[in-house]
Amino acid sequence: MIVVIGSINMDLVLRVPRMPLPGETLTGGAFQTIPGGKGANQAVACARLSRGAVNGQPVAMVGCLGDDAFGQTLRAALVADGVDVSHVTTLPGVASGIASILVDASGQNSIVIAGGANDLLSPAHIDAALPLIARASIVVLQLETPADTVRHAIALAHGLGKTVVLNPAPAAILPAAVLAHVDYLIPNEIEAAMLLGRAPGTDGHAASAAALQALGCRNVIVTLGAQGVHAAFDDGSDAFPARAVNAIDTTAAGDTFIGGFVAALAAGLSPAAAIDLGQRAAAIGVTRHGAQTSIPYLHELELP
Repeated sequence: MIVVIGSINMDLVLRVPRMPLPGETLTGGAFQTIPGGKGANQAVACARLSRGAVNGQPVAMVGCLGDDAFGQTLRAALVADGVDVSHVTTLPGVASGIASILVDASGQNSIVIAGGANDLLSPAHIDAALPLIARASIVVLQLETPADTVRHAIALAHGLGKTVVLNPAPAAILPAAVLAHVDYLIPNEIEAAMLLGRAPGTDGHAASAAALQALGCRNVIVTLGAQGVHAAFDDGSDAFPARAVNAIDTTAAGDTFIGGFVAALAAGLSPAAAIDLGQRAAAIGVTRHGAQTSIPYLHELELP
């Protein structure tokens, strides 16, 4: 089983010809509400990219929703993809999380998040999900929920001998003691720099990955968008070029990669093969609009 602990948001997506300047009012295009949130996106990606795979794994989500219309829609979206929501808690009198997303003509995005119920995911919710986590082979986390809760969940999962995957987004500096319990750290290049307390571009990708390993992470995979990924494993490092595609929307591209990587890893593939599957999935995702609406199914990938 794969357990994803993290955020569940409704994405409020607006197409714009370009990003507005400070103080500028800009006329936009189409508007959509699309299920998202890094945690939910990664859970959906794990589920869709596990289907039909040898040793495909069930996926469960641990998170919080508000008792509003968005919460009902977001829960239903997870259920529709076969995600176990028995530990997705609905909190009375609280708004569900939302993300306001601008997507420009080149497919790049700008995102602002209001955490809502995600901000109330507590260590107690993690403890309540202990029987679920105990059955997992891999536990996946991000940083869109409270830091204390993330640290508690990482310590618990590590103590149970689970493979811990952390996507440190939004970027934040984490204690070395936390990083030492992470088996696969998957930041983008900006997040990698911020984890090291440095300005983006200060170090090369290989140097950043090596520095993060030196803080205690066993394996570091730095995602580089159209440039692919740089991976530093405990037995060596390598670069994996991206597939060339005509990107129209990069929303959830990183989440799709992580979901594909984790699904493949849980199915017994090597880390290198898991990276390849994640890259193929992300390459399809960026040719589509939206977060969960862009995530492909395993049968859509060209599999060997």
